[in-house]
Amino acid sequence: MPADLSTNSHDLILRSRRVITHEGERPATLSVRAGVIDEIGDYDSKLGESGAGEDLGQLAILPGLLDPHVHLNEPGRTEWEGFASGTAAAAAGGVTTVVDMPLNSSPVTTSVAGLAAKRAASVGKLHVDVGFHAGLVPGNEAQIEALLNAGVMGVKAFLCDSGIDDFPAATERELRNVMPLLAERGIPLLVHAELVSLVQPMSDPRRYADYLAMRPPSFERDAIELLIRLCRETGCRTHIVHLADAGSLPMLRDARLAGLPITVETCSHYLTFASEEIPDGATQFKCAPPIRDRANREALWQGLAAGVIDFVTSDHSPCPPEMKHLTEGRFDLAWGGISSLQLGLPVLWTEAAKRGHTLTDVVRWLCDGPAELLRREARLRPGAPANLVVFDADANFVVRGKALHHRHSITPYEGRRLNGTVRRTYLGGQLAASGAGQTI
Repeated sequence: MPADLSTNSHDLILRSRRVITHEGERPATLSVRAGVIDEIGDYDSKLGESGAGEDLGQLAILPGLLDPHVHLNEPGRTEWEGFASGTAAAAAGGVTTVVDMPLNSSPVTTSVAGLAAKRAASVGKLHVDVGFHAGLVPGNEAQIEALLNAGVMGVKAFLCDSGIDDFPAATERELRNVMPLLAERGIPLLVHAELVSLVQPMSDPRRYADYLAMRPPSFERDAIELLIRLCRETGCRTHIVHLADAGSLPMLRDARLAGLPITVETCSHYLTFASEEIPDGATQFKCAPPIRDRANREALWQGLAAGVIDFVTSDHSPCPPEMKHLTEGRFDLAWGGISSLQLGLPVLWTEAAKRGHTLTDVVRWLCDGPAELLRREARLRPGAPANLVVFDADANFVVRGKALHHRHSITPYEGRRLNGTVRRTYLGGQLAASGAGQTI
């Protein structure tokens, strides 16, 4: 006999033919009490007679997504993004937890004072929950333990120029000084893995091919070789952010098979675009590492399917329109960053479905993998936070930057037709709204 939920004092009861639970996709009825998933029952469970229950039919219920690689840029550079606009975009895209990178704000999060400034700037503005990564730069190694004690979720380092003067590149010395502490505390080191060497300057700064040649795959491979070696020596959880070079996958696979605690993310743009398709002068596509060719893109998909790549992030890194230099179209002048926080789920679903992947796969890459990195509870199961996404996997839409919640409308997805739309996002069983989010 179907369970009767009508007599229970649940705050929210939803059922769907497509619920992505920790056991996979199935028809189910999901009930929420006090912000927590109380029960996941059969689809035929009787809905609450009080009106709290709703049958969503074929609309899918997904766990709230996590994006551990977002630049919100507040305080100090709120004209680039900001907590209010950035978390509104996250909520609209089904992301219920973001982790803010330690740059491009001012101050950067390389001290406890910098972290406190970020937390203070976020008060009353959050649509979703927000955590923070600390930054590792030359000279701040002594600050890292205090930042860990203050609750940062990871420590981020660049092995090349970050583009921000007050966040210089870390060297092997700084990594060696900090990785044993991180290993002891179980906190991941997140690394922008490019070791830059001399290359020929661009002959034509408007040509994408020239920009691509300025950041060859060897930059990533050299950096990843170093990180694997340091990971082996220290036992530090080591995370490669925004992998663009599929040629690095074999050594990462071997490191994982050897039992090293090394994880890898790639980004939606590396799984969607190909260098052959990027017009000259189209600086909205500039990012670092750069978007590589079609064969590389497909190899990244293979790495993701095989589990060598753990998950997918946005690396949402917006800037004011003038910093993209769209009129001049010069890749040497343009800021390197892509705005896509609101679009991650439909972008990945569009591309994944083309390759025969399922919604369960997408949830693994946008939720389960990031949750494991952050050691957060994120799956749909009793006792978990009721962070939920109602997703219409069969709908489609055309991206219009001006309709997005990001502070600025520039995006390389402009005019692209995507499959899947987020209908609602729940945070703790309530619709995500301004002020509903918390810092974590």
